[in-house]
Amino acid sequence: AVVSTQSTGDLTEKVKAFHARGKPIGLCCIAPVIAARVIPGVEVTVGSDVEGTEKWPYAGTAGAINAMGGKHVVTDVSEAHIDTKNKVVTTAAFMCETALHEIHDGVGEMVKEVVALARQ
Repeated sequence: AVVSTQSTGDLTEKVKAFHARGKPIGLCCIAPVIAARVIPGVEVTVGSDVEGTEKWPYAGTAGAINAMGGKHVVTDVSEAHIDTKNKVVTTAAFMCETALHEIHDGVGEMVKEVVALARQ
């Protein structure tokens, strides 16, 4: 699939606007990179940062997050990371080659924590 520059720009602006208004943001899979790109110092996860394993084929993304000014936090695929300061909740999802139920658990945690932040 091809993502147009316009689509990427629109999404980036929406993430910036949500953050500026103090709204909680949930991102999974590769999407935490967007937060790293637009929210200085944000803590996010894409799972592992150890490259060269079959389970985590996209672990190099962690380095890109750090290079953009974000902070990558290592988590298991069934976990979510909460950056309470920025109200950003992330999980690795399909960045990990694993059983679907483990991905489901992580996404479920992300949703639960975003809802909890929204209720504050």
